[in-house]
Amino acid sequence: MTPRLNPKERVRIKRQRPREGLPASRVRGFEEVSHGYGEFLASSEARRCLECRDPACTRGCPVGVDIRGFIGKIVDGDMAGAIARIRACNFLPAITGRVCPQESQCEAACVMGRKFTPVAIGLLERFVADYETEHRLFRGAPPVARHGQKVAIVGSGPAGLTCAADLARRGYDVTVFEALHAAGGVLRYGIPEFRLPKRILDLEIARLGQMGVTVVTNFLVGRTATVDELLDGWGFEAVFLGTGAGAPTFLGIPGEGLNGVYSANEFLTRVNLMGAHRFPESDTPVYMARSVAVIGGGNTALDAVRTARRLGAADAYLVYRRSRAEMPARKEEVRHAEEEGIELMLLASPTRIVGDEQGWVAGLEVQRMKLGAPDGSGRRRPEPVAGSERVLPVGAVIEAVGQRPNPIIQKTTPGLAVGPGGVVVTDEHQRTNRDGVFVGGDLSRGGATVILAMGDGQRAALAIDGYLAEKRTRHGDEP
Repeated sequence: MTPRLNPKERVRIKRQRPREGLPASRVRGFEEVSHGYGEFLASSEARRCLECRDPACTRGCPVGVDIRGFIGKIVDGDMAGAIARIRACNFLPAITGRVCPQESQCEAACVMGRKFTPVAIGLLERFVADYETEHRLFRGAPPVARHGQKVAIVGSGPAGLTCAADLARRGYDVTVFEALHAAGGVLRYGIPEFRLPKRILDLEIARLGQMGVTVVTNFLVGRTATVDELLDGWGFEAVFLGTGAGAPTFLGIPGEGLNGVYSANEFLTRVNLMGAHRFPESDTPVYMARSVAVIGGGNTALDAVRTARRLGAADAYLVYRRSRAEMPARKEEVRHAEEEGIELMLLASPTRIVGDEQGWVAGLEVQRMKLGAPDGSGRRRPEPVAGSERVLPVGAVIEAVGQRPNPIIQKTTPGLAVGPGGVVVTDEHQRTNRDGVFVGGDLSRGGATVILAMGDGQRAALAIDGYLAEKRTRHGDEP
């Protein structure tokens, strides 16, 4: 076992920076930007961990990963032990290690971060997951007794995949229904290749199959079959709904009907799922002007503007109505964007989209903003500065200002309680008011992070297990 450093020695070690592609070359393609840690960097970073007796980092993790435990295994050189600790709670570590906002969750709670920089928990998680693949350490779930009870998972995003994996490990026959032609949900259509390579996603979905989970694509629940038909005619005893929030919202400003205006959802889906950047090799084109403005300040906005840059936008602007401090996007993504030549137009709010005589976008009028008192979100409210309007000359505008759930499930499931914005109402265990129907992810939240959706899937699996165990007991199937 590797000798442990004392606390004074640990705090002297600087946080290790991952290897990254050079900005000038990476904007010419969709290769992954961050290359993560090698074994030496990972070992050095792991030795910074203070191994707290009461690990606040685990409390900051929505799925409760034993962070202190897996980092200790890295220090010991026991990578198989490290991945076992992670996978006990997290079925998608190679994904969360790349896209999870650790800086506002586990790393925000890291004790080292009180006086120094927090331990790079996300990068260490990614290292262990990639090491598992490179050294073929994946073992799947140990055999368990099968209950013979069928569970339907609707939607193959992070909530659905997590719920499916946890239920398979508990001995249930699980089928995942996906409306699109490829599984993965927002992980596939929403997150660009340069942040999450599709080979990583494909591998995790294949591993789900090794656990006995069946994935059915091109199956739109609410049209191909309703929730009630799954329960009453298809033999499923419980249904988990994790269909996400794929319907875009718009600002409602003049000019949104012009050619060259996209929602970020449509734009990213065309590229990430349909391969529009490879047109005409792929069937789906995407129009990209030389100058592009993306409206928004979250991770989706950053994904859209960085994608536009890679599609040939010489001038790519991110228009955000608050300051950098209020941006919800990950700091790493903002840094990467600036390195790639993205111009941040902060404290600027769009007022209208300007068109030419042919009906195409010719500019975006923006108004300068100032920050006033905090609003309901706790962030300072942006207020317009009179007479500060100007037109930004762009040929395309992409709006990344939020999404809401698609209403198909709600409209085709009688009696299902629905709240504001179309979200399905659940209790703290992801149970709905309909017997045997559970919901998680953006369908119950209205828009959140991958890891929060996974936490919902995890809680739902536990609740479904309890619900079906009670049914078995009631029917005399168990003592």
